[in-house]
Parts: sequence; C-alpha cells; structure tokens
Amino acid sequence: MNPAPVATSTSSAPSSAAGDPDFDTLQSIERRLLWLSTSIVHHANRVRPNPTGLKVGGHQASCASMVSIMTALWFVQLRAGDRVSVKPHASPVLHGINYLLGELDEKYLTTLREFGGLQSYPSRTKDPDTVDYSTGSVGIGATAPIWGAMARRYVDTHLATTGSGRQYSLVGDAELDEGAVWEAILDPGIAELGEVVWIVDLNRQSLDRVVPNIAARRLEKMFDAAGWQVITVKFGRLLESLFARPGGGALRARILDMSNPEYQRLLRCSAAEVRTRLPGTGAGSEPIAALIADLDDDTLTAAIRNLGGHDLPALIQAYRQIDDTRPTVIIAYTIKGYGLPTQGHPQNHSALLSVDEYTRFAEGIGYDPNQPWQRFPADTDAARLCETTAAHLHRDPVPALPEVGIPTEFGRIPKGTSTTQAALGRALLDLTRAAPEAAQRVVTVSPDVSSTTNLGGWVNKVGVWSSDERHNWFADDAETIMHWNERPTGQHMELGIAETNLVGLIGELGATWSRWGQPLFPIGVLYDPFVERALEPWSYGIYAGGQSILVGTPSGVTLAAEGGAHQSIKTPTIGLEQPGCISYDLAFAIDVEWTLLASLSRMGRPDGSSAYLRLSTRPVDQTLADVPADPAARERRRRQVVAGGYPLVRREGAQLTIVAMGALLTEALAAAERLEQTGVPADVVCVTSPGLLFEALQARQGRGTGESWILDQLFPADRAAPMVTVLDGHPHTLAFLSGINQVRSTALGVSKFGQVGSLDDVYRYHGIDTDSIVRAALDIQP
Repeated sequence: MNPAPVATSTSSAPSSAAGDPDFDTLQSIERRLLWLSTSIVHHANRVRPNPTGLKVGGHQASCASMVSIMTALWFVQLRAGDRVSVKPHASPVLHGINYLLGELDEKYLTTLREFGGLQSYPSRTKDPDTVDYSTGSVGIGATAPIWGAMARRYVDTHLATTGSGRQYSLVGDAELDEGAVWEAILDPGIAELGEVVWIVDLNRQSLDRVVPNIAARRLEKMFDAAGWQVITVKFGRLLESLFARPGGGALRARILDMSNPEYQRLLRCSAAEVRTRLPGTGAGSEPIAALIADLDDDTLTAAIRNLGGHDLPALIQAYRQIDDTRPTVIIAYTIKGYGLPTQGHPQNHSALLSVDEYTRFAEGIGYDPNQPWQRFPADTDAARLCETTAAHLHRDPVPALPEVGIPTEFGRIPKGTSTTQAALGRALLDLTRAAPEAAQRVVTVSPDVSSTTNLGGWVNKVGVWSSDERHNWFADDAETIMHWNERPTGQHMELGIAETNLVGLIGELGATWSRWGQPLFPIGVLYDPFVERALEPWSYGIYAGGQSILVGTPSGVTLAAEGGAHQSIKTPTIGLEQPGCISYDLAFAIDVEWTLLASLSRMGRPDGSSAYLRLSTRPVDQTLADVPADPAARERRRRQVVAGGYPLVRREGAQLTIVAMGALLTEALAAAERLEQTGVPADVVCVTSPGLLFEALQARQGRGTGESWILDQLFPADRAAPMVTVLDGHPHTLAFLSGINQVRSTALGVSKFGQVGSLDDVYRYHGIDTDSIVRAALDIQP
C-alpha cells in the first residue's frame, strides 16, 4: 500500500496575501467550520419547526470528514481562478466557508433544505452563495470539472482569454463506484488536462456500512494507469512521529494491513481496549505493545485518529506537490464523522447528533450552542485570515454577454428526397456561410458516431478540436472521405463510446456564458436509443445552467433493420417531460433548419433553454412539406414549426383529424388520401413539439404563462373532429391532444419491443402503417 511516486509540481500554488497562516489560526478556522456545518444540519432537524414530521436530513459525519481538506484548500491553496466541485453531502461546509468569507448572509444558515433556502446539495442556480459546480447525483459532480477544464480551454482557443486556474473535485471514496467516473477518467484526452485535481475523501464508509474491500493501492494503480499523478496522504504528524520510534515500523505495517472494519472498530474503543486490540497477534505485536505502553490515553486515542486527511500540514504539503502537466488525484485517508461523537460509527452516514450530544460537543470545543452563528472577533488572526482569503479569492463579475445574431432561416426550399439526419449536417454548413460569427460558437460533440450521423461534411469544414495540433497521416489518401484534422481551432469534439461523458461535456460547454461571459452553442449527437443512457447527467447539466442541444438520430422503429435493441420508444415523452428543454421530432428538412436555428437562438443567456432534436434516417420526399411560396405565408409556417406544429392538409368538410409526428408523416398523408377516396375527408396536422403544445394547453387553462395561439391555428374549434394520433414512439405522447376540443380519439404508436425487418413489416407489426391509420380512422367515425 505504498503511495505511488510523486511528481514535482511545475507551478507553486499561491498562499494567502500575507503568506501561509500559522497552524493555530488554521485550526481555529477548521474547528469553526466543523461547528458551523454541524450546526447548520442540527438547526434544520432539531431546532426549526417541522409541522409535517417529514425527515429533513443532512450529513454531519460526511461534512466532518471533509472539514480539514476544505480548510487547507480554501484558506491556503485556492486562487481566484480555481473552481471546486464539492461532494454533495459536504455542502454545509461550503456554506460555512462562504459565511466566514462574507459571501453568505447569516439568515441563510438556518434554512438548509427549507423552501427558498440552502439546497440539499450544492447548486449553482439555486443556492444564494457561490457554488462552482452543482453536485448531488452520484458521479456527475465529480466529473464536471473535467468537462469544465475542456470547456475553458475551448473558450481560450476560440473566443477570449479566461485566465488561469485549476478545476478541483472533492469526491467521496464510495462515489468512485460510479461507472461514469471511470468512463471520464479513462478517456484518452483527459490525460492532457493538467489543471484537473481530484481529492478523494477516503473514509472507507458508504451509506450502509464500512466498505470491507476499499483498497487505496488499487485506486492508486487505476489512476496511475490512466496517466494521473497520484499523491496519497495516509498519516498525520503524530502517527508519523510514532513510526520513527522503536516498534514504529511494526505499527505502520499493522495499520496498513488492517482491514477497514477492524480499523473502524478501533475508533469506537476506549484507550484500554485499544491497547489490547491494536498490537494484534502477529509477529509485530510485542514491539507495538511496547511502543504504545509509553503513551498516555489521550495521545493513544488521538494517534489512532491521526490520519493524513485531518492533518493540515500534510494536506498543504500534498497540495504543493500537484503537477500541472497532467491530472492529479490526492487520496486522503479520513475518518467519517471526525471530531463528532459519531466518528467512525459504521452507520453514521445520516446519523444526527441528539440535542444532548450537540450540547456536549459544543462544550468540548468551547462554543455556545445557543449562539451558533458567531463570527470571529474582528481583532483575531482568524478574522484577518478570513478577510485576506476573501480578497484573495475575489472574482471579477462575469462580462456582459455579446450580441450573437442567429438567422431565422437560410431561404432555401429543400427538394428531392432527403432525411432529417442529413438536414442537420447541411444546416450547420449553411450556418458557416450565412452567419460565421454565430457558427464560430457552435461546437459539436459525438461518441464515435460522427460519420454515421451525417456530421462528416461539418467535421471536414471546421476540423476537430485538440489542445495541440496533430498531424493527419491520411490527409493525402484519396480514398479517405472524412478528414480528421485535429487542431486548437477545431469545432468538433469526439469522445469514446460513453454517452455520459458526451452530455457532461456539452453541459459544461453550455455553461461558459455564465462563467466567462462567452456563450457557446454545444450540439451533442448520438444514437437516439442511447439518449436514455445519457438522460440523468444531461438533465443535471440543464439544472446546473448548461444549455445545449442533444440530437438523437436515428430514432424509433424506423431504424427497422437494426432490431429492437436499437429502436427507441420512450424518447419522445422524455423530451416532452424534461424541464428546461424544448423537444422536437421532425418530419422534413426545412423543419430541421428552422428548429435548429430557433434552438440556437435560445441558448447562452440567463433565460435560455436546451433542446432535443429527434431525427431519422428515413428518406422522405421533401415536396410533401408543401412549403408556402409566399414570403408571409412561409414565415407563418416557420413560426408554427418552431411553436409546436402546423396544419399540413385542410379538406373541405373534414370529418377527421390525423395528427402525426416525425417519420410517420408519410403514412399519415397516404392514409388521408385513401380516406378521401372512401368519402371520409381528413385534415392532417404535423406536430413538431408535443411539449410546446402541452405547455400551450396548460397556458390556455390558466396553469402556465406561455402563449396558446398555436392551438387555435392547429386545432380551431370550428374544425373539431375525431382524432387519430400516430408517431414512431409511445402513443401516449400525443394522446393529450384530443382534450383540446374534447373529441373522440385513437392513439397509435409503439409500445412493445421492436423486430428486425423491412420498414413496411415493422410498421405493420406495431400498427403504425398506412392500413392501420385508415382502420383506426374508420373505427372512430360516429
């Protein structure tokens, strides 16, 4: 379990303005942060009225294990340009720091998990104080600084200088079980990000238990194999001094070889019990017993708890060794609940101090439990250190956002047969010609599917982003169609096949407007069936203020030959239900152009939003779109497309309305023609965004603030008729539309796993082919 070799730092991290503070001052701040974080949780659970009796919660033990790490980091190590992602359960420590630095009003300290107060976990958009990264969902906050580092470098190479600074992640060891963490660590491009620093709180406990097999040496090897610098902070000064005495080598070996549960049990023992248990029964038991025999009880119990993650000098020394030429992980041995009555207890994860325990804890560290929020007196060294640290970490306001003009359209009318997937690539290329300043802010990201999602022309045009220029050895190969030119000015990023990495990256690329005043327009392209795999981190990125466009293509059972495993069913409803996002499922190339440009225009600003475009590889006759030739009528159609849908066919005396979305417009139009021949005239409405139509319906009913005009244009009351809805996705996506005018309806769609086959066979299997639409229409007639 020896630590990996430590590289020499290439840049010295700055200290506070007056130089490194003395450790007595740091320790006084450390104690105050332990007290504040414990009190914030205590007040929320034991003091604040709780009429419902519902659990409030909080994590006093998880805070305690991080206090020393965060004290040394904020009050010695950090620079103004650095950013820190704080592990979710340590949020009260972060709020305590911001309170001591004067960035958080005292009134908020009593509002943890209260409506309008401090959030359960750090939130950039909802907390009242400075939070660099939103955390909470396991693994997402840990990896966010990696993508933040890439986003910062991208802005530097394309738009403006962002300054300098490291990106820190404070990570609990149990969080390393999350697969997304290792997907990020193992991506080849990450090894170049020397500004990334992870600090692992190795307390060897999860929510339920002491984890028996957490092996620091294994973690060291895994990070080292990924190209990271590894620094391990095992023991504090007291233990290290004991190791230097006779018998110290045996004591060190005994502690290192001890299982996690056995070590944790020692933390709950009296000094007498420690003297019996610690030597063990191995060959080194006698020298260990002789060594600890000379220690008084207080020193012995303190020594057992003297791990490196709670030793300020050891932590500061580790921070000074960071190598800025590659990512760094600092593995800090800690005790969960350190300094609290619950320290080391195997079930202390969510344990709360009782009122009596809290009172005794206050007495033990010399604080008044009735006045928990006192600041340091102004004439103390601790108060002066807080003041100088606040000045040292001050950041200038984010610059005003630039005006970026996004055209509403390019003025063309697509002809012939084409796919909506191909239309995406063409629209991006058109943007480079029509609005080069806006196109400069577009960055596309894909997980090794650039060519199969029709991004090849775009990639050839703008190149692939890389921190350094790399030689393209296939540039002179005449048979190579897609050119992989990697350079700092490239605008396409490709990660490995890990969708969580992709959406994590576009989330941070989409947050640059709020960090450095430079908006980017990130577009992530992946196979639509895998949107569900990426949904949680993408949703969390939107929650944190990252605005992006996610393109799912190809989609649905229309991807017939690929079979059920590659056929998406639920994604249309996901787009409808996702907060902060406008979803589109599109039928024609012109619809792709209009909605893409509208989506770009909504990004990169405080009131902005993300978008989800669901596209298809099905070739469609573009004349079916029947785009109006008159300029005013064309603009009216564009506005309808962007707002959620448009009437495509209006027939005199219509007895039926067929509502279709995406790839199924072809079948809907064919069904309407056949129904006309049978004497049942039918209107055809093309829905582009069920989510926007639902919001319009909510607004009409007084449950929202949006506009409802689009409903009058798609479903006017004087044309109300029985309705058949059909889409390549779950039928309930459009089922609500019949409620607009309270008409009879039948909802067609996909609600079972797909099959391999021809398009006709697959559509027939799911009951979404033309025959099925015609039958449903006839069945619903009065």
